Amino acid sequence: MHFKYPAVFYFLCVLIIPIIIHLFNLQRFKKIEFTNVQFLKKIRLETRKNSKIKKRLILATRLLCFTALIFTFSQPYFGNKKTEENRHNYIYLDNSKSLNTNGNNGNLLKIAAQDIIENSPENERYSLLTNNDFNINISKKELVKSLKNIKFSNNTTSIQDKINTIQTELKNKSINLYKTVLISDFQYFNKKINNEFTNVTTPFSFVKLNSNVKNNISIDSVYINTVRTQEKIISVVLKNQGKAKKNIPIALYNSSKLINKQSFSILENEKKILDFPIKKINQFKGKIQLTFNDAFLFDNVFYFTINTPSKTSILNIGKALPYISKIFDSDEFNFTSSTLQNVNYNSISSQKLIILNQLKRFSIVLENSLLKFLKNGGNLLVIPHKNIELQSYNSFFKQVNTGRIVNKEKDSLKITTINFNHPLFSDVFNKKIKNFEYPTTTTNFKHTFTGNAILALEDNTPFLHEISNSFSKIYLFSSPLNIQSSNFVNSPLIVPTLYNIAKQSLEFAKPYYILQKENTVEISKKIEKNEVLKISNQNKSFVPPQVNFANKVVFSTLNEPKIAGFYNILLNKDTLTTLAYNTSSNESLLTFHNLNTIKKENKNIEVFSSIKEYFKEINEKNKVQSLWRLFLAIAIVSLLLEILILKFFNL
Repeated sequence: MHFKYPAVFYFLCVLIIPIIIHLFNLQRFKKIEFTNVQFLKKIRLETRKNSKIKKRLILATRLLCFTALIFTFSQPYFGNKKTEENRHNYIYLDNSKSLNTNGNNGNLLKIAAQDIIENSPENERYSLLTNNDFNINISKKELVKSLKNIKFSNNTTSIQDKINTIQTELKNKSINLYKTVLISDFQYFNKKINNEFTNVTTPFSFVKLNSNVKNNISIDSVYINTVRTQEKIISVVLKNQGKAKKNIPIALYNSSKLINKQSFSILENEKKILDFPIKKINQFKGKIQLTFNDAFLFDNVFYFTINTPSKTSILNIGKALPYISKIFDSDEFNFTSSTLQNVNYNSISSQKLIILNQLKRFSIVLENSLLKFLKNGGNLLVIPHKNIELQSYNSFFKQVNTGRIVNKEKDSLKITTINFNHPLFSDVFNKKIKNFEYPTTTTNFKHTFTGNAILALEDNTPFLHEISNSFSKIYLFSSPLNIQSSNFVNSPLIVPTLYNIAKQSLEFAKPYYILQKENTVEISKKIEKNEVLKISNQNKSFVPPQVNFANKVVFSTLNEPKIAGFYNILLNKDTLTTLAYNTSSNESLLTFHNLNTIKKENKNIEVFSSIKEYFKEINEKNKVQSLWRLFLAIAIVSLLLEILILKFFNL
């Protein structure tokens, strides 16, 4: 038994009053005259005995009445001792697109929100965490309002991230009385992670929302192939989860115009590629749409764009080697070459990539022009001369990196390591190659520059290095690219290496981007200082974070946009290009965590079958059974007993 107002028990001292009255018995007896005194002694003894019993009964009823009243005002109850404290409920409700499907009673997210509204206690505080918001310390009324207005989010964060967020909040606020529940379908993104939920240091409850539909077909991705000068191939990657499916309609649109329509069949748990040939046009706003009713409908539409890219301007300063000009085809690049003595320094600012091809030294004018070029976002490729002036090279590199070229070594070494994860080679190889015909080099410059080794020698020193700097990208070969110093010029690697260095000197708009992920886009456009680029569609317009350079603008998107579709890049009222955004393919996965396994591995995790069951249990644990009415009844009964004793106890 617990008491809401235990201080009331100080009034127990008043019980001494009826005891004192009883002990000193201030009541006087009346004298009664008898005509016959034969039994006077006997009557006297019986009267005293009855009076003593009566007084003790009255004392007992009075003590009981006062004690019961004191207990009544202390408000006793059975239940959790901390129940009367203000408990805080942390609720994570997963509102990702994977919850936009039906369970036993309807849409998973909407039903979950309604269950929380109906079963959560009234007089408690709440913090509601979703994939895109965190409403901290709100009332039940505010919680209901948030749940009624909840919308689906394209954010795809892991459950462990949400656990970390809540645990950090608890640590910062030092809340002692709280409950935490995570409500989700517990979708499983990465099969390589085996020990998720290891960082659960506080008690958590999990409620899993289950879909009725166990089959789903989705458009996983799209890529574009150019097979002939007048034709492109749109390759659509389809992913089937569950049973085989037949005769599924799929269509290709350019904006709202139907371009191609076909049907296909797909095997159980199969990935399939469908090709759509289209004529080569300057701009294509593509939409792929398949018609099939399964677990998710949002992944039945996919947006992409084909924009004619501007040519990349490349300036080669130094030796004019024939293999370089062949790699940079005139259809994609504006390639020019000049000796150091004949460089037009005014043209440097309009370039996207400058190649320093086997220069012995840097002139002061060239050094200053290159530094300005780098700060404006241009990229630089350095191919050293076999007899470089170390002081001149290090003087330039000192201004962009803390490292330096140390010395020249003449030793025959093989180029044995390819950094397959580097963007230059991310789309070059279908798989990692371990055994290939290694190129060799006989002359190498050793350096201490920080950055990423793209190609490395067998002694683990870099052959092609991306030098870290705060301006743009700088690539450095450790050897001259000529037959006397290296046979790399005859290797198949030279074409994709130089080609991708040139192509990535300007980040062309991709066919599509993923919502709620950080995407960086470069627009080759010179704009004034007071001008900004806007991103807009029919319903919304916003200004993304952006940086202006001499001849391009770099902007990024993360929190916006939030809805899949086409978005125009606007400068004032002019449309520069169009971008396409899609929901992450992770949201279409039908792989989910096994909560029973998680519970066995972590003692701080408790699993409930439904939201109603969770709130029912915590409400039962915190249910209060008030006893003040019982003690008030005891006081009233005691008072009535005293009245009855006084009136009828005349033995």
